Amino acid sequence: MTVAELIRAQKDTGFSFELLPPLKGNDINRVFRTIDMLKEFNPLYINITSHRDEVVFKNTEKGLFERKVIRKRPGTVAVAASIQHKYGIKVVPHIICSGFTKSETEYALIDLNFLGIHDILVLRGDNSQKERFYNPGDESNHYAIDLINQINDLNKGKFLDGTLVEPFETPFSYGVAGYPEKHEEAPNMESDIFWLKQKVDAGAEYIVTQMFFDNEKYFNFVDRCRKEGINVPIIPGLKPITLKNQLTVLPKIFHVDIPEPFAKELRKCKDDDEVKEVSVEWCTMQAKELKDAGVPMLHFYTMMASKSVRKVAKEIF
Repeated sequence: MTVAELIRAQKDTGFSFELLPPLKGNDINRVFRTIDMLKEFNPLYINITSHRDEVVFKNTEKGLFERKVIRKRPGTVAVAASIQHKYGIKVVPHIICSGFTKSETEYALIDLNFLGIHDILVLRGDNSQKERFYNPGDESNHYAIDLINQINDLNKGKFLDGTLVEPFETPFSYGVAGYPEKHEEAPNMESDIFWLKQKVDAGAEYIVTQMFFDNEKYFNFVDRCRKEGINVPIIPGLKPITLKNQLTVLPKIFHVDIPEPFAKELRKCKDDDEVKEVSVEWCTMQAKELKDAGVPMLHFYTMMASKSVRKVAKEIF
């Protein structure tokens, strides 16, 4: 079954979470330890993020700067395959436009097909850290809808060079991202939902939201999507805060609001341990309300928060 089919088959709210590939030079055991910590809650699937190359400048012995291109977190496809092989849990690697050419994407999809991985999450991806504005490059897909079109062609047996073959025995099934508080570059929510509907109409089978800390933002987002004819499952994304500086960092990076009652309690915290306690309580409250509302899944972002996610999950599942 595809992820979309598994989601629709849920009789009760399911559990899933997102992992990052190890930093370059680190082994995969940290990833495995996180899964070992959370597998008791029977995750329906595990998302594996994808990361573009970044340009860095390093001092040389001559006092000059040397420009280097590095990928700090390589290995998305291999990590996904390792997890599926070791645990037998369905994996959903991210496939992104940003930083990848269309050819690189095609090769990655061919590899995933060979590995028996056919569920993916399709995303535009972020700017390079050195870019003020999004610049995907001439050889890359510019937006998620372009990437979707490439995947749809491949599902029909059409490669980038025009070669036509028998379609893969199992086509790729994919979800996309949604933004309850609007994508940072969208001029307004109506425009954001318009483009989201284009992706669903093109074949996206479910939506996973950006993290949010106010459930009303999610409920309103779902209502607006339904009114526009978007009827696929919309999975809420949750993240426990673990550091006091995230009170300002998360809104800046992810363009999300932190409700004042929550922010007020975080400001009272003397250290990060207290922050974790307050945030676990808040996230648990969010999760319980969402589950009571009948959401099909609860999806957790685990970066720097796997222990907190476990505490929340123990209260919910």
